[in-house]
This record gives sequence, structure tokens and C-alpha cells, in this order.
Amino acid sequence: MTRWLDALDRKAGLRARAGLTRRLRPRGASEEVTDLAGNDYLGLSRHPQVIAAATEALRRYGAGATGSRLVRGSTDLHASLEAALADWLGAESALVYSSGYLANLGAVRALVQPSTLLISDAHNHASLVDGIRLTGASPVITPHNSLPGVREALVTSPALVITESVFSVDGDLAPLAGLHALTTASDALLLVDDAHALGVLGPSGAGGVAGAGLAGASDVVVTATLSKSLGAAGGVVAGPAALIRHLVDTGRTFIYDTALPPATAAAALAALELARSGDDARAELAARAALAHERLTAAGLTSARPDAGVISVTAPGPSEAVAWAADCREQGVAVGCFRPPTTPDHRSRLRLTINVGIPRPDFERALDVIVKTAPTPDPTP
Repeated sequence: MTRWLDALDRKAGLRARAGLTRRLRPRGASEEVTDLAGNDYLGLSRHPQVIAAATEALRRYGAGATGSRLVRGSTDLHASLEAALADWLGAESALVYSSGYLANLGAVRALVQPSTLLISDAHNHASLVDGIRLTGASPVITPHNSLPGVREALVTSPALVITESVFSVDGDLAPLAGLHALTTASDALLLVDDAHALGVLGPSGAGGVAGAGLAGASDVVVTATLSKSLGAAGGVVAGPAALIRHLVDTGRTFIYDTALPPATAAAALAALELARSGDDARAELAARAALAHERLTAAGLTSARPDAGVISVTAPGPSEAVAWAADCREQGVAVGCFRPPTTPDHRSRLRLTINVGIPRPDFERALDVIVKTAPTPDPTP
């Protein structure tokens, strides 16, 4: 009767030997570390106006939405947030989900019919990959950021090309204008996950799609999470009103999920208004990203040049990445530790994310710690 548990134990042992064990690390509200692991790019999660908005909504509406959006979960705050997101992104309409993951699952499923050709970048986020799997389609996986690869794959219609704007692992920007030119020429749709660009790139922080001049295009669908630059939680799908109507009527990840708590919607709405006027914070973010890349590469580390707020630093392997991250934490610096199967190319990395809410001296000290604790490469035979 315990054979299934024995099987799980054997699998856990294999992961441990490969350096792929993952551990939850609960943190306190006032943990004294310099956080280069979270995604609070603009430092808004603790902004007084965001906290005040959430507190007032919590007092008025209570802890949760108490139901799905189509039952009792929709509030005036949800409607206001959707209107503000659509306006910011330059889209005709927008729909808020309880997470960015569910938004991606719902968007991909809604855009695919049995005859649809699916084309997906090799580095796409797991939520996009899982959305594709839910469709039952066999996608064409193109090399990362390869316009020739997408052009070669676009052989039938209808087709859906799926990409991130800023990729979550290496922080590089997709060639969105080039992709849109290809999809337009083939009468295809382009789905862009703008999670790591929203609030960071584009006019007034409207994201990578807006930055590429594609805001409001009828053949572009944008998804994003509200948990990164807005410091809150939830997700959004933005695009033509007909798509949003279709999602409300048929989208299982929308219909059957309890709504985003009103207090979280209020926090996201307050953060959105701050982000729209946050050009100085975006300039500081870009300056810090450039500084980090300069310091890391000058120290002989392999670091991808950042296009937004994500900085990737290569580690020799999974075990070394875990040890490196642990050494950083011991010296008061939290960093992301990415290992297979999270990484699409099987390389292990530390991932650093810029947070302009961190004082500049603390940020620079954190870079010193990362360099000082870096693994020593094995001598060449």
C-alpha cells in the first residue's frame, strides 16, 4: 500500500543527487536582507499609497472576494482596475484574473482552435507552455528569439505565435516589432506575455508591446501579471473586446476561479497610477541594471546584458548555484537560484532582479557580495 510513497522517495533521492531539491524558506515581515530575488521592480509593494488603498478596501469588502467573478466576486474595484489596465496598455478591453498563470492558461486556450498552428519560443514561461499543453495541440518550438525560425514555421493559417516580451530567465527582450511584421504578413495572431516589461519599459511604463509601437493592435493579445512591477497579485489579459467577451463566456480559468481579493485589486490599482508616473524610477532601474552587468562582467562572470530589470549570472552547475545563493544569503543578500528544469537551456543561474526601493548603497554592497561569493571555476586541464 505504500509503494507509491516509495516511488516518490526514490524520485526525491534522484533529484537530490542531481542538485535539484527545492526548499520552502518562510520569511518574516521584516527580514533584514537586500532582496534581489523578488520582482518588486519599482518598490511599490510597500508604498504608503498602495498599503493605504489595500487597507481601506480590506475594511470595506473583507478578506476575500467570496466567489467567482460571475457569482459575487466582481466588485467596482475589479471594474476600475480593468478599465485602468486597458487604458494603460492601449487595449480596447482587459480582464483581471487571480494570477498571471491563470491569465496565460486562459488566453492561450481561448485563441486556439483544432486547426490552429501554434508557434512558441523555446524560452517561454511554464504558464505559456502549460497553456499550450491544455489545448492538446502539437506546437512548433522555435529557437529563442529567432525571427528566421518563426518565419520558417509560419506555413499554415490560422496561426498563433507566443512569446514573452522580456524573458524571465535571461531578461532579454523579444524582437516584438519583427514578430508582428511576420504575423501580420501571415494573417496570424501574436500573444505576448508582458509580465517582466509592464511598469519597466514603454511609454509611461506601459510595457514591451507599447514600447514596440504595437499597443492596441487588433492582432496582438497581451497578458501580464500584477505581482511584479505593481507589487500586488493577479493577472490580466488585454486585447479586443470580442476576445474579453469570449473569455468571460467560455474561459474555465476565469469562470471557475474565485476572484482576486478586492483589497489586492485596490493595491494594484493604486500601484498602477504610481507606475504610470514613475519615469524617474524607471531611469534608476535601467541605471542599476547597467551597473550590475558592468560589475559582474568586470569580475569575469558570465552575465546576459539586461534589457529590463532581470539579470542572469551563469553558475557552473546546479549544486554550485545552490551553494552560491546560500553564501549570498548568509551575507544578507537574497538572490534567485534557477536550475533545470526551470531553465530552458539546462544551464544553472543566479537571477537578480532590480528593486529601486532598495537604497543605492545597499544595492551596490549586494553586488560586491555576489562577486565575492562566486564559485571558483575549475582549473582547465
